[in-house]
Amino acid sequence: MTTATARALIRGIPDDALVLAKRPLVAGVRLTDTAHFGGDKWDLTPAVHQQHQQALSLNFLTLPAQFRHTAKEFFFALLRHDHPDGQPELSIVTIRGRFSQLKEFFHWADQRGVTRLSALTLEDFEDYRAFLDATRKSLLNRSNKRGAVRQLWVYRTKLTGDTLSVDPYILWDDPTTYGNRGRTRRGARENTTDRIPEEVIGPLLTWALRWVEDFADDILRGLNDWQQSRSAKLSKGMVDGESPRERLLVVLDRYRREGRPLPRTTYGPRAVKVPVTVNLKQLAREARVHTSTLSKQSEHRQLIDDVMDELGLDDTTYLRTPIRGTLDGQPWLPALRWDTAEDYARLLQAACYIVIAYLSGMRDSEVKHMKRGCLSIWRDEEGRPVRYRATSQAFKGEGTPEGVEATWIVNAAVAKAIKVLEELQPAEQPFLFAVPPSSRAHPKTKTNSAQTSETTRRNLAFLVQWTNDYCARLGRPDGIPDVNGRPWKPQTRQFRRTLAWCIARQPGGTIAGAIQYRHHSIQMFEGYAGTSTSGFRPEVEAEEAIARGAKLGDIILSPAPQKLTGPAADEAEARLAALEDEVDFLGKVITDDKRLARHMRRHDPHIYPGKFVTCVYNPDRALCRRGDSDGPSLPDCQPLKCRNVALTAENADAFIAWLQRLERALANGVILAPYVRNRMEQRRAELAEFLEANNIPTSTTKETAR
Repeated sequence: MTTATARALIRGIPDDALVLAKRPLVAGVRLTDTAHFGGDKWDLTPAVHQQHQQALSLNFLTLPAQFRHTAKEFFFALLRHDHPDGQPELSIVTIRGRFSQLKEFFHWADQRGVTRLSALTLEDFEDYRAFLDATRKSLLNRSNKRGAVRQLWVYRTKLTGDTLSVDPYILWDDPTTYGNRGRTRRGARENTTDRIPEEVIGPLLTWALRWVEDFADDILRGLNDWQQSRSAKLSKGMVDGESPRERLLVVLDRYRREGRPLPRTTYGPRAVKVPVTVNLKQLAREARVHTSTLSKQSEHRQLIDDVMDELGLDDTTYLRTPIRGTLDGQPWLPALRWDTAEDYARLLQAACYIVIAYLSGMRDSEVKHMKRGCLSIWRDEEGRPVRYRATSQAFKGEGTPEGVEATWIVNAAVAKAIKVLEELQPAEQPFLFAVPPSSRAHPKTKTNSAQTSETTRRNLAFLVQWTNDYCARLGRPDGIPDVNGRPWKPQTRQFRRTLAWCIARQPGGTIAGAIQYRHHSIQMFEGYAGTSTSGFRPEVEAEEAIARGAKLGDIILSPAPQKLTGPAADEAEARLAALEDEVDFLGKVITDDKRLARHMRRHDPHIYPGKFVTCVYNPDRALCRRGDSDGPSLPDCQPLKCRNVALTAENADAFIAWLQRLERALANGVILAPYVRNRMEQRRAELAEFLEANNIPTSTTKETAR
């Protein structure tokens, strides 16, 4: 059947056709109330199930008039799952992004005087590619825009009228520069998300933990006081049997007893310079007196002026909340400012986001769907916490836009952040990352219950700015450093990516003095059993492969005449030689992570460097995972018995250091129990025999530092 014949058989889409008829809708929305084909603007929000997504719509009036009907038919097919063979179903968010990509193309064609898509030629498509290249956007961005245009050709049988008459991929299909970039042989995209630099993630997490563990109590109490003061009912008459004058005197007497200056304000129209004066509005809140009563009645104003002459004015208006949190033994703030209450809430929420996202490995959508009561604690018989579990909704790869419930194993810091967020939100708000009540945007948030990703990114950048301003003001050296001369702006996708990198590399030392990546990875892998498609384990394994490839490159380039010893040394040398033949190291280790990842996927020698051994993995003789082809379990390694063991110089030094520690302990054997001493002597004998069998001298090597 020809394309023209196929289009002729398609009936025109009626104006009352419901564009979301094949999409699951959010609870409480009736299908009859959703967008119709004949409308000029299609509201897609009823089919958006992720609470942190902003309102989405397709406004066809923003397109040139000659292309609107074609665009409507195209997006109707996408939304109604009416796809040509081989085309995948797309999410609402992806479809909205495709609209923006095609919008740019339609306007470009309109500016060239194009009235019909069918009139476009290969020369036009070559010009459009040149136009995109001139924008200097990323290669992936330009690739996606060209791909959106090509979909008009792919879906030509679904369009009744104007469409492309030639496939633009005749010119554009260049896998080395466009279509297949970033894809592996299995068709999966490489992770292109930048990780947060090591010099940034350390102090960033440190400050986030300070906010959660040290500052949160002060802020929560301050916000409670702020909210109560703002919502206090002001009266010009009697309240609880007290007149306005009596209530004012109580407040002023309290200032006298505490020796506190009266609050100061410079409020007024921005165009008018207002003299520094007492903050009558704040005094009115505290006394529950209408502001006009204080400003217009001379007797009340005289009382205030007398106290102001006595105590003076503060530099601004502060909350009365006492500061209990400390930093290096000193209060972290003198007091909480009234006019920055919203900022404190934003900063605290951003800090909680960092702790949860980084120390759990959850995606942004999963963090945003955490609700009140999502934390459960498994305790031992003595009531001590053993495991913290957090539940949320997982969306990616789950096959349903509504998502599925999933469970993560988290640590105590994440549990603390969840508890802080539950206190930050009012009891009637289920979502922990909803806009807090102190925000100016709080009454306006009707389209979503959780913050959008863009709002979170702004809050994260604000936390970095506040931290550096705070450190500069106090002369502290532990701010968050710039990268390439600019403040680092964390993205929500980067925390999971960075965690995978840190677990795979297990960098020396600890971040914030508490996080052990090895232990944390085991916890999270256990928790991710609740969602098989989480994908976090493959991300860590991919990072481990890159780190392993770099280490193997070091071994290949080692100038030592005998690089490896041990029972599997010969096989290791053969595998490394094969890897060297496949990969041109050019006298140095590959430093491009993406290139190294590709080489490891194609030519993986299945050699796994570790602290004590370099495992030349063969599942048939492995003692850690007999018969398992997924690779070794180095924590379960039996190095003195396994035939997969090869040893580098670093491995030998680690064994010698272990032997020397045993010898030092046995030298003080008088304090050892007989059974313990016997076991240590057996272990020492086994180690010495193992080292001797592998021609590793123990007498001439300098003792390794403890």
